[in-house]
Amino acid sequence: MFTRVQILVLLVGLAWALLPVAVAPASGRAEAAALQVALRAAGAYGGDVDGIAGPGTKAAVREIQRRNGLGVDGIAGPRTLRAFGRLGRHPYGSRAMSSGAIGWDVAALQFKLSAHGFPSGPVDGGLGPRSIRALQRFQAWAGLPEDGVAGPATLRTLRAAPARSPVRLVWPVRGASLQGSFGPRGNAFHAGIDLPAPDGTPVTTAGFGRVVIASHDGGWGNFVVVEHRFGLRSLYAHLSSIHVSTGEAVAAGQRIGGVGSTGRSQGPHLHFELLLRGANIDPMTALG
Repeated sequence: MFTRVQILVLLVGLAWALLPVAVAPASGRAEAAALQVALRAAGAYGGDVDGIAGPGTKAAVREIQRRNGLGVDGIAGPRTLRAFGRLGRHPYGSRAMSSGAIGWDVAALQFKLSAHGFPSGPVDGGLGPRSIRALQRFQAWAGLPEDGVAGPATLRTLRAAPARSPVRLVWPVRGASLQGSFGPRGNAFHAGIDLPAPDGTPVTTAGFGRVVIASHDGGWGNFVVVEHRFGLRSLYAHLSSIHVSTGEAVAAGQRIGGVGSTGRSQGPHLHFELLLRGANIDPMTALG
């Protein structure tokens, strides 16, 4: 006699076997991202794991099909998925995922966690220590038990849209063009935006608040973090200089430093992040 949970898993598995993964244009689908992870692991795809199954993804699927003597139609059906081995198994939602899990569903989970502001390094289909920490941080943020297991409650909460800024802010660098956007980059995730400008260009606060960090580290170089209302924080990295101190109250538009290239940087620019109660959110939801 099957339990209700076992019947649900069997039905999900049957649907997975019968319905191909159509590789068509989509907007950030976690399933398309999982497909891109499997294609990258097979050496057939070198683009971003962005969940948008465009021409590059379709071409990579056809390449895998040619390699394995399958019908070349650009659609990742059951036989194509089997060619990916472990990364083609376990549809998203068919099991609870815990430390050490590997599969299609893990890649989809990593992509969803990143989109919700909890990136964990490479989206690679393996639930290692970094992914577990990101999962636990998301669970804490969402008010769920921090057990590091992606079960029904966690997956259900991840269905919601990513958080947005609760306030409007001003651009921290005047006249700078947007070069690096928030979102997928390679098989990882860029948690902020990049604003290139000449070295020393003034960097100003995006809103009033209080400086909670004014320091230096090897990655961000000189950086400042400002705490605003509603649990919102803004981060300004790679600064050439810092003009404020920890604990100082700042007004919107007040200079806090200059554009630079300190830390791990490939040229003068401001790396700007927004965090809402610890979750990275797209700065463009505040800047417009």
